[in-house]
Amino acid sequence: MKITFVIPQDSLAGGIRAVSIYADQLQKRGHDVTVVAGVHPPKTYKEKIKGLLQFRQQAPTASPTNSSYFDPLDVLLHTLEAYRPVRDSDLPDADAVIATWWETAEWIAPLSAAKGKKVYFIQHYETFDYLPISRVEATYRLPFYQITVAQWLVEVLRDRHHSQQISLVPYGVDLKQFNSISRPKAAVPTVGLMYATAPWKGVDIALQAFQSALENLPELRLVAFGSEQPSAQLPLPKNTQYYFRPEQDCLKDIYAQCDAWLFSSRVEGFGLPILEAMACHTPVIAVPTGAAPELLGNGCGMLLDRNDSVLIAQAIHQIAKLDVLEWQQLSAHAYQTACQRSWEDAANDFEAALLEAIAPT
Repeated sequence: MKITFVIPQDSLAGGIRAVSIYADQLQKRGHDVTVVAGVHPPKTYKEKIKGLLQFRQQAPTASPTNSSYFDPLDVLLHTLEAYRPVRDSDLPDADAVIATWWETAEWIAPLSAAKGKKVYFIQHYETFDYLPISRVEATYRLPFYQITVAQWLVEVLRDRHHSQQISLVPYGVDLKQFNSISRPKAAVPTVGLMYATAPWKGVDIALQAFQSALENLPELRLVAFGSEQPSAQLPLPKNTQYYFRPEQDCLKDIYAQCDAWLFSSRVEGFGLPILEAMACHTPVIAVPTGAAPELLGNGCGMLLDRNDSVLIAQAIHQIAKLDVLEWQQLSAHAYQTACQRSWEDAANDFEAALLEAIAPT
């Protein structure tokens, strides 16, 4: 197949990482893959002032070695010269052209048939209050073949938007990158989280839970990583070990420091850190968003019945009080669950969905 992915920008966002993995996997299987990237829209005056203030408040930090997930890949990446929709002239003729974000779905809608069967890779339900919700929802009703990552998204697309052609393709995990040997509990009780300031990520809830857990576990330690510097509006506790834009090869060591990984998103498409942590023998304390119900429903971690800082704090305390054998059994179960779904497995399903999408009707 000739396949074109259209991404909004070449960034370090998790959704772009998933696209890079599928592009790489499909290219290695003999398909001809091109990625076309838009660029960030120009900043408004208000955004420029806000960015300047944030820069003054933060110490300069070195950029990561790799500025793009596509840098090490043998995949053709074409970046537009300015912020604008893609046009026919930007894309090769192909069998399938894949939108990866609501705006890119708008972009590919008017493309000619020569650019390929239109496919919409939906990694989240993007009806956020900072987006034009009516336009976002309209993209879910476009006559595209849809591929999505979690069962809750399948249900939303079918129930609210009457989607007919849709495939469920859950993410996988790179078991070469995310892996660690069996280990005992940490000498000091340690939990971890992925830091982000977007409200829907729910980091504020996890931090409230951590502070509450400290009342019974004063020695409790927090480890975190993220792609942005901690803000004054969402500060990390004192003595947190924070890794800003860590190298990809270092992530497994961050996960493996922890007795439990906290997942507290208010809404989430999938929640890939759940699988990554479990592949590193780290049990997960998760609220029932994204793919957490499917991944943790068999007892390989702690799936809470609602997003509540008190419940998360209680779960932290419960895992901290497990004896060594009990924790190692939970850790082993988490690892075994993660090993059931590799990115190669996910790529098989993604490839099959594309073949179904382009099949004659």
